[in-house]
Amino acid sequence: LLLRGDPSAFRRERVNARTWQRLRRGQFAVQDELDLHGASALQAETMLARFLAEAVAAGYGCVRIIHGKGSAEPGVPVLKNLVDRLLRQRGEVLAFHSAPPAQGGTGALLVLLARR
Repeated sequence: LLLRGDPSAFRRERVNARTWQRLRRGQFAVQDELDLHGASALQAETMLARFLAEAVAAGYGCVRIIHGKGSAEPGVPVLKNLVDRLLRQRGEVLAFHSAPPAQGGTGALLVLLARR
């Protein structure tokens, strides 16, 4: 379970250390972006599935998903944990990491996608 300021990170074994380092530093060009601010968990799940399918179809290698940092009240950020869980289950997702501060920090993820 991720809390508000926790970084999200996931990497499949076939992602080498250099690629992983570049992703963590935000050194990939982001080719598309999905902003989930204000979406319910159900809406976010649908939007995410559609976005990933379109990104893979377009041949994109790196996308950004903005999930926000959660509500102002202390507690567990719903969208952040939902997106983290869903991305781990998707075969086309090679790796993801919280964005560097200038690109959204712990409120956004940089996602590396498998090319077709």
